Order: sequence, then structure tokens, then C-alpha cells
Amino acid sequence: MDALGSRRNRLKAAGAAALVALLLVGVYGVAGERRRERRDAPDKLLEVGSPSKPVAVAAGAAAEFKVVSYNIRYRAGDELERLVGVLRTDPEVGGAAVIGLQEVDRNRKRTGNVNTARKIADALGMHYAWAAPPSEEGEEEETGVALLSPYALSDVTRILLPHEGPGGRRRVAVGATLRVGDAAVRAYSVHAETRMPLEKKVEHWRAVVEDIARHPSVAHVVVVGDFNTIKGKDVRAARKLFADAGFDTPIPDDRATWKTFVVKLKLDWLWLRGFSAVNSGIDREVGFSDHWPLWATVRLERKTEARPAADASVTRER
Repeated sequence: MDALGSRRNRLKAAGAAALVALLLVGVYGVAGERRRERRDAPDKLLEVGSPSKPVAVAAGAAAEFKVVSYNIRYRAGDELERLVGVLRTDPEVGGAAVIGLQEVDRNRKRTGNVNTARKIADALGMHYAWAAPPSEEGEEEETGVALLSPYALSDVTRILLPHEGPGGRRRVAVGATLRVGDAAVRAYSVHAETRMPLEKKVEHWRAVVEDIARHPSVAHVVVVGDFNTIKGKDVRAARKLFADAGFDTPIPDDRATWKTFVVKLKLDWLWLRGFSAVNSGIDREVGFSDHWPLWATVRLERKTEARPAADASVTRER
């Protein structure tokens, strides 16, 4: 390649990187915004509920069941109604026994002050747990994360992820235990920060791994969510952390789960421990959000023993 061609390639690469940066600023805000004081209220920012008409579940252990992860980007109104229909009947993401959602509003004007997790849970006949990070005093709640299942949820934990993002913003995960027949399953829905150094992102994810270690008797664990693995090194770091903790994922690391204009990135994950994946995929036909939902049909591995989490030492708020 001659010098002129090499220079053109460098300019194209620089232009693509600049486009990604501009798009992310447009979607997630300006990195230099002023830091704001936020106060936590864990008792008010964790909600657990059951539907008025729960769907019936078989008494015995399900041989297989479906897991779904979806960043819904605060859907509301008619779109939320249609999303419920998709979660009920879609051939890929419909009929799941564990649903992890991110960017789920509860009391915000943009979504009509609707309790989104409760509305979805009631429509599907499911139990739910919703959690959110602290918001600026006197302002609207931050968007949260949710877990939904036809199986009752217990030992629900709100995990305030360490380190602040732009403007003092915080992020959370929510974990819960459910019983599929005689098997205990621990499930998590995670929404990690976007613009943060990799070392701090890893500590975000590690906070979830640490909580898993607090449940050593539970061999079957599902972790789903928006990890915001913007760069290739983020993807590799997420893979290493969870692989070291005994997890695997049926979704290849190079498959995009988020798109905006011409840019596609791998941001969302579906991690399994104590399960084998029968089949899985990314449902690109579901277009309510800038993310695509991930799904997997899983089978319990009966001989799996609980494994300790990777060694870590981070200060964590709950």
C-alpha cells in the first residue's frame, strides 16, 4: 500500500472513532457535565411484587426454560403494550421463565409516571423485582432494572454498583432467588455504566460476582443485562471475569446487541452457570429499543456444584 493509501485508511479509522464518540455523547449525555449530589434511599428504590392473577406453573422441575435479557429503553404507552405481547408470544423471546430488563422507569414523566415493571408483570402474570440507583434530591427517579418470573422471587438484593459515572450518576443491579421445581436458581439483571475507565467497569461487574459468592449453596445462576462493553477490551475483560467465576455464554462475543445508525456494538450479555444452553440468539426483529433482546433456552445441569466467585476486594453499597 502506498503512503497516500495508508494515510486515507488512517483518516477513515479516525473518522469512524469520532463518529462513535459523537453518537455515544448524543445518546448518553455530555461527559463533562457538573457533578451533582445524589442521596440513596434503598428502601424506596427496591420494589418486589406479585401479580393479581399469577400464571400457573407446573409443580415439578422444568426440564428446560427460557431466559431473556432486554434493555427496553424506557418504553411506554402503545409500545409498552406491544412489548408485553412480544414477551408473551414471540417465538424467540416469548414465554420466558426469567426475564431481565434494563432502563425500566417507575415514576417518570417521560413514561407517564407508570410503574413499568409492575405493569409488565401484571400483564404476564409474573412476580417481579425492580431496583434503581439514587437520584438527585427532589428530582425524578433514575431509570432502573427489573427481574420477572412466573416463579416466586425470594432473597431479593439491590446492588448499588461502585463508582460514579458522569455527573455523579450511579448504576444498579438486582438479584433474586427462584425455585424451579426442587432447584434453586439465582438470577440477576444488571445495568452498568457507559463512560467509565475499564478498571472501574470491571469493578461494576465484579460487584455482581461478589454477591453470587454470598449464595454458595445455589449452583444454578443466570446473569443478564447491559454491561456497556463499548470497546473490544471491555468485551475481553467481561469474558475473563465471568469465565474465571465459572460462567459461560451461548452468545458469541463478536455479535452486536446494540445499534444506532451505522454503528453496532456488543453491549448486552447472558451468562450461565450450572446450565447448558439448548439454543439461543439475538432477536433482531424486536425493534422497540436501540438494543436487541438476547434469549436462551437452558437446561439445568443436575451434577453442577456451586463454585466460589473470583477473588476481589471492592467497597460495595447495598
